[in-house]
Amino acid sequence: MLGRVSASGVLLQEVHRFQYPPRQAAGHLRWDFSALLEGICYAIQRAQPVASSLDGRVESIGVDSWGVDYGLLDEDGELLEDPVCYRDERTAGLVDDVCGRVPREEIFSRTGIQLLSLNTLYQLVAHVREGLPPGAAHLLLMPDLCHHALCGARVTERTNASTTQLLCVDDGRWDAHLFERLGLPLHIMPDVVPAGTALGTLLPRHQTELSVGALRIIAPATHDTGSAVAGVPLTPGWAYISSGTWSLVGVERDAPLVNSIVARANFTNEAGACGTVRFLKNVMGLWILEACRREWEAAGVRQDLSTLVERVDAVGGVAGLVFPDHPRFFNPPSMTTELRNHLTETKQAAPDDPVLLAKVILDSLAFRYASVISTIEALTGHHIPGIHIVGGGALNWYLNQATADATGRSVLAGPVEATATGNLLVQAIACGEVPSLADARRLVEQTVRPRRFTPRLTADWVAAARRYQDIEGQCAA
Repeated sequence: MLGRVSASGVLLQEVHRFQYPPRQAAGHLRWDFSALLEGICYAIQRAQPVASSLDGRVESIGVDSWGVDYGLLDEDGELLEDPVCYRDERTAGLVDDVCGRVPREEIFSRTGIQLLSLNTLYQLVAHVREGLPPGAAHLLLMPDLCHHALCGARVTERTNASTTQLLCVDDGRWDAHLFERLGLPLHIMPDVVPAGTALGTLLPRHQTELSVGALRIIAPATHDTGSAVAGVPLTPGWAYISSGTWSLVGVERDAPLVNSIVARANFTNEAGACGTVRFLKNVMGLWILEACRREWEAAGVRQDLSTLVERVDAVGGVAGLVFPDHPRFFNPPSMTTELRNHLTETKQAAPDDPVLLAKVILDSLAFRYASVISTIEALTGHHIPGIHIVGGGALNWYLNQATADATGRSVLAGPVEATATGNLLVQAIACGEVPSLADARRLVEQTVRPRRFTPRLTADWVAAARRYQDIEGQCAA
């Protein structure tokens, strides 16, 4: 994405969109880092002429990505093996194993981060148990690997580093005590820098190969949700849902919220841009629907998303409900089978029809959002009057309306490209184009007109809410 910030607002232009799905290699589900880097470099090359057509030039580059995954470099900065994907099975059962050595209450009190088996902490424990590759000298998270490949930097940015569950919530440093207790190699961890840090300039070989100049490399909020939240002009007191593969449901705070009640609810305090804190919970998100769509397509039944949503809306009522955060939905061989099994086990009809299964997924996500929002209110002691949905899920108008209905709150949907927007804003602040995050968000307000959804109370939804609460209570117990 190519972006520009000016007094008139924020401009975004898509330059290159590509896919880099993980694949099985060397015994694990891994990311193809060379394919990822190739896509980034091609985008940089394409960005220059696009910028010229808009009477501008490329000034800086910043990479954000999903959290927790990492790669290992040797002393010369060479990647030793492709990074393992967080959906790999190597961390299965490790949360209980680790908590047998360090109590879960202590892990949370030290890091402020929810206990999820995908966290870097458990990935690194698994990696050490299996054996780190010979010569491993530096650990870099995914966006850090990209920045290293572009400019040679070997640091990590704080918003993403906080998701590892290895950073002290109090001082933002690697928790040496936790590393020692778990036998993890502290010496391979990079220095932690804040969002907006200038990392260097594009390496000379890239300048030559891509026919560009010495572009500045700036660390944005490198966690994609960190960038997404930075790019949202949040109404004071409102919650946000960064809706995509995962749904991150939370509020922005000035300080972490760490106590035994929050620990039991398994909420998280991730670092945000410009000193903010993202107090949130991970919800499985649209991953469930996308996994089903891949199955249907493999069976020769292509389901266009917009058409599918239209057909879901035409069904009426509630087709069935599941608990979206059940571990069975994390990465099953067949998502449709798991959905039908869950429905059967909870004494509900288990349809084969893609439209009805899609409705089950979307309605269940809406009720899960409502549950998480209510818990946030209880944990923080603050009423949440509305919800701002951003990311790709903001285009799913059925889910947006269902969220308004299930939560009984107004919903604003958009911007869709909130992550790219927030990335751009942090770069603009670092380059001196905008004084502060508040000023940058006001520019987004000038540009983006989110769609509003007003809650509708129906007898069907009231009854469904009670049914969902029973299902969640059974599954979360």
